[in-house]
Amino acid sequence: MQPKSKTRLMTLAAAMATLLGFGTASAQDYTFGWDPRSGDAWVDTWLGDMNRYGSRYRDPFVDEMVRYYGAPRDLVTDLLLNRHWAPGDIYYACAMASVMGRPCRYVVEVWERDHEQGWGAVARSLGIKPGSAEFHRLKKGFVPTYDRWARPITIDSDLQRDFPGRAKGADKQKAAQAGAQSKGKPAQGKGQGKNKNGNSQGSGGKH
Repeated sequence: MQPKSKTRLMTLAAAMATLLGFGTASAQDYTFGWDPRSGDAWVDTWLGDMNRYGSRYRDPFVDEMVRYYGAPRDLVTDLLLNRHWAPGDIYYACAMASVMGRPCRYVVEVWERDHEQGWGAVARSLGIKPGSAEFHRLKKGFVPTYDRWARPITIDSDLQRDFPGRAKGADKQKAAQAGAQSKGKPAQGKGQGKNKNGNSQGSGGKH
């Protein structure tokens, strides 16, 4: 095979892998790199996890931003596919805008201008200070989002009063179910039951 043909083939394979959602983008693949600096280690951890989820499962990620955070679909798609934003940055911009009652596009523009300061400084400039009620709402919003994705999340100590039934044991059980699903073993969810013959019926959505 000629070198040029081999190069074209490799480029095509890489593009197909990207379209199909294989693999996870690295920090260098994102326009602003990846250094959230939210000022909260728990937030940074789960924003990083969103990079893995959003890169692999684009449609559910975009749907979440549109349906629950009021972001325009064309904006989220453009940020993710054309402007190469990290999914964690997209989520945090739209979630922050939702808490503020502002359009997602507004926080997107602020982040594009001030991203070198990190999310913690950007949040403070927008009136969301560490320890404030607004920051608590921002952190709390991670949990229902992860629940809708059927993705396990560890509840931070600041949020335990908001989710009293979500002790560490419950999260470990949820993580085990997710692990079983990833290995091809069905885990019984809310939408599953058993018929009179003892066979499972119904199925939950898979992302």
